[in-house]
Amino acid sequence: MNRLDLFPITTKVIQDRLTIAGVDIATLAEEYETPLYVYDRATLDAVTQDYKTALASFYPMPFSITYAGKSFLCKAIAQWSQTQGLLVDCTGEGEIAIAKAGGVPREQILVHGVNKSNNDLKAAAQYAGILVVDNHSELRRIANMPVIDLPTLWLRLLPGVTVSTHHAHTQTGHHASKFGMTADEIRTAAAFCKENNLPLNGIHFHQGSNFRDPEPLLPAIDLALDLAKEIGFSSEWHFCPGGGWGVAYHEDELPHPSIESYVRGIAESVLSGCQQRGLDLPYLHLEPGRSISARAGVAIYRVGAIKRRGDKVWVLIDGGMADNPRHAMYGARYSCLAVTAIGGERSEVVSIAGPYCESGDVIIEDLPMPHLNEGDLIAVPMSGAYHLSMASNYNGARKPTVLWLEEGRAKIIQHRETPGDLCARDEKL
Repeated sequence: MNRLDLFPITTKVIQDRLTIAGVDIATLAEEYETPLYVYDRATLDAVTQDYKTALASFYPMPFSITYAGKSFLCKAIAQWSQTQGLLVDCTGEGEIAIAKAGGVPREQILVHGVNKSNNDLKAAAQYAGILVVDNHSELRRIANMPVIDLPTLWLRLLPGVTVSTHHAHTQTGHHASKFGMTADEIRTAAAFCKENNLPLNGIHFHQGSNFRDPEPLLPAIDLALDLAKEIGFSSEWHFCPGGGWGVAYHEDELPHPSIESYVRGIAESVLSGCQQRGLDLPYLHLEPGRSISARAGVAIYRVGAIKRRGDKVWVLIDGGMADNPRHAMYGARYSCLAVTAIGGERSEVVSIAGPYCESGDVIIEDLPMPHLNEGDLIAVPMSGAYHLSMASNYNGARKPTVLWLEEGRAKIIQHRETPGDLCARDEKL
């Protein structure tokens, strides 16, 4: 498979140099330094349109698409989400604040969270249009809030069905999961909402992140529709069977999973399930997760030391687990290309690691690459989701510059942290 198929859709090789959105990546690395992250707007737009087209083709009722703030959220991304009419999924008051600062209106903010603090709930009550309730304790606190205009409430179901993902830590719907409520707990929560006149009008569940087969969603959809029938939802109720649709991170995983087949499977199951139960069709909401943002993002690193020890070749770069902990946490597989001299013969098998004081600070293992030298640049595709949002300041690492690429232009949307930024948050004894 072609590694370029992992990169944003505007990626081209011009005179053996990598370009994205008409911008030369090596030139960007010289100007903005490395590590450097770039996001391609055209890819974000195209993937979102693929979801809209599929939903419009297979579902006859209103629908919405939610951008996963946890995958990566900054003011510019929040701003972009509204050009596409997306809901923005926020976990807690921090992400709510970013969405609000990015211009996301109340009706487009959806709040999740497995153990929301009182401050999280206050922020949701003030700024969100939808609040997904995870547990009974949270529901009681909502009922006691002195708020006149509560957000619409959805109940989060724990369906007890597992999807196949790349790691157990990304499975959220099985019986042992910390997320959501069992069917009996949902029934009790719905009765509580009715008794306390709370604005309940939806059910939500989520089974995992980065899965590629929609089949395990179907029994969970049936369970959720049974509960909707019991609760007595009628017209204008809302249903979200989660999301987290997968992407290819490595050329061995290509092609990318089909968005159309995923959406069609869900839509047909909801349509037939509602018809069988005599249930009004709901507003259907999907949470595509990483499949919106992952391919749009690319991480650029500069090679420092290279250690060739017999068959083992270590290529050491200036970023790693501090900006992308996914290999260390999940064993995630990545690929990469040299930014210049892309057409060189892949004559070495290398492992690519960062500068941090951890043996787990590895990005890529055993990847065929051209002969690399100190000072060369590499580009790691599929870096748009769950990198920067999970980044840390380990070893005093500073989070990198992030650029927005669009039609030959690059714009900073997040500045590189400085040592001064790290010191400014601290106080002496």
